[in-house]
Amino acid sequence: MATAYAKLFDARISPKHSSVLGKELRGKNVSKAKEILEGLISGRRNIDGRRYVNASKKLLEVLNAAEANARIKNLDAEKLFVKNIKTDKASKFMRPRSLWHMRGQERRSINILIEIEER
Repeated sequence: MATAYAKLFDARISPKHSSVLGKELRGKNVSKAKEILEGLISGRRNIDGRRYVNASKKLLEVLNAAEANARIKNLDAEKLFVKNIKTDKASKFMRPRSLWHMRGQERRSINILIEIEER
């Protein structure tokens, strides 16, 4: 089976939201997965009453990149399925505050890997 993948490093989205979306999209056809993400972004669809708009935008961006990589490898677009979506914790960063407080808020980011294969 031929595969193609795309990665995004240090995406500023919630790890919980991305893992929920990853479980929802894993094993689906690429066109169906894109339809789900676009529905979440536009507000026509929800998962357990939530829309996950920011995470959906980032995952759609990476999914489009993986599909473009598959097109370069001459894979059939009709037979592409999401083989794996991996979301890992990435580096934390400090959101700056004023010098008076000398502290910021710690924010999380994640790494996203989407792997698609031709079946």
